[in-house]
Amino acid sequence: MQTVQILLHNKMFVAPVLGWFAAQILKTILHTVLNKEFSPERLIGCGGMPSSHSATVVGLMYATAYCCGIDGFEFPAATAFALIVMYDAMNVRMETGKQAVILNLFLKNEEIREHLKEASKDKWPEIILKEYVGHTPIQVLGGILVGVITGYLVCTYM
Repeated sequence: MQTVQILLHNKMFVAPVLGWFAAQILKTILHTVLNKEFSPERLIGCGGMPSSHSATVVGLMYATAYCCGIDGFEFPAATAFALIVMYDAMNVRMETGKQAVILNLFLKNEEIREHLKEASKDKWPEIILKEYVGHTPIQVLGGILVGVITGYLVCTYM
């Protein structure tokens, strides 16, 4: 129990967790308003506005700068980590989502599904690939803003 109390008083732990949580809540609200339907998957799912990955790593980056300063190794390490995560979200995972859209179109084709069933010699499972896995630059920017705001709030008021 003491470990939990220590973590809950650690700004460098709370800021990224709160950044992730805030981004997921905002993402769910935006999805519900825009699509006029509540999707529980949005509470934990990837993709969408704002980027919870970006909010998490920027919250960590902000808290690191606040707690450790920017002249040690911690802030450059947190910054490099944040840049890698955000680059991955906008590029690698975004491309994965685009590929999933195309593959899902193929998988809806009955002729292709039959060919895959024959080729696999097993019962072919119903596959639907996740299409929301990456982020647009605007979604990453939204996550950056959420991360800065939550980092600021945690470091200022905690």
